Amino acid sequence: MKKNVTGMAAKIAAAAVVATVLVFTGCKSKPKTPAFKVGAIYVGDENEGYTEAHMKGIAEMKKSLNLTDDQVIEKKNIPEDEKCYDAAVDLAEQGCTLIFANSFGHESYMLQAAKEYPKIQFCHATGYQAAKSGLVNMHNYFCAVYQSRYVSGVVAGMKLNQMIKDGKIKESECKIGYVGAYPYAEVVSGYTSFFLGVRSVCPKATMEVRYTNSWADMTLEKETAEALIADKCVLISQHADTTGAPTACQAHGVPCVGYNVDMTSVAPDAALTSAALNWGSYYTEAAKLAKDGQQIPTDWCKGYADGAVLITPVNEKVAAPDTQAKVDEVIAAIKSGTLKVFDTNTFTIGGKKIEDLIATGGDWAKYAAYVKDGYFHESELISAPAFDLRIDGIKELTAAK
Repeated sequence: MKKNVTGMAAKIAAAAVVATVLVFTGCKSKPKTPAFKVGAIYVGDENEGYTEAHMKGIAEMKKSLNLTDDQVIEKKNIPEDEKCYDAAVDLAEQGCTLIFANSFGHESYMLQAAKEYPKIQFCHATGYQAAKSGLVNMHNYFCAVYQSRYVSGVVAGMKLNQMIKDGKIKESECKIGYVGAYPYAEVVSGYTSFFLGVRSVCPKATMEVRYTNSWADMTLEKETAEALIADKCVLISQHADTTGAPTACQAHGVPCVGYNVDMTSVAPDAALTSAALNWGSYYTEAAKLAKDGQQIPTDWCKGYADGAVLITPVNEKVAAPDTQAKVDEVIAAIKSGTLKVFDTNTFTIGGKKIEDLIATGGDWAKYAAYVKDGYFHESELISAPAFDLRIDGIKELTAAK
């Protein structure tokens, strides 16, 4: 009996030793490391082109990094007000360590949240305050869409030349209409680069711009395009997020160039192409850096050379002959650096070159940092567009109402 008791005691002691070893060697279950989570705040939804393009970029990021549905939280139709801050806080509290917001007016609310959550990375599209904020967790990003706008302008200019050749318009009637959202640098830079692309092949072209004072208002964009057409604009382009303008162009038989997405589904007989951005290029890069614990650039802007911008397929049914060949030539020149979109020899302001105006000082002095080597260095000092010069050949008007 004594022997049996001793044997049992030995077994109990041995079991205790094993349990102790398991605890200290890590065999005891550990709490799981929280999964990497990304949040996205959108000003609209998949029903407007701008946000749809961002959503496609987030989807590309998700696929590239093998993220699950639980690791990506998207918030749609978040206005440019306090609701953006609330959305950012909610995403932070849900465990997101990287949060994106896609609209210009979101920036101040993202900055507020970034100050309160210093361990979370906040990235804002089209903004300009990240660098001067001093926050290491605040970042701005944009794509060099001025490059693809220039290329889309070349497509438009070739169409104007065809219309002149076919006797549909006279050279003096090459007036383009442009539906703009707001008179911000982002819009001015875009319509100017588009116009310079047009003039590179159709030098006599002029342009009228009407602002809607809204990023996405289909009815107003349609009415604004109609007002421009009534004012004898023979081709329409846009920096507006819906299909309103192309819808008007289809109805009136006026060729158009869109933005963000292919417009041929709503304007098969009018849409030439659209200037577009590949937001996935940034989202994938930023998310990979954050996931790996590396620093995200404070300002990020890339273009054709990095696959960040593009034009949608040229609509051969509407476009002028040989347009694609010319597009390929221009894109190659932009990639190589031999073509600078804002070449200062290609535009004037009140009949003067920008270099001459800068030399006079005053309000022009602020452009000195951007102008060198014969061109305006757009989106290089900061990612957001800075070109807000009103050049000759373009007339700004008000909204249709």
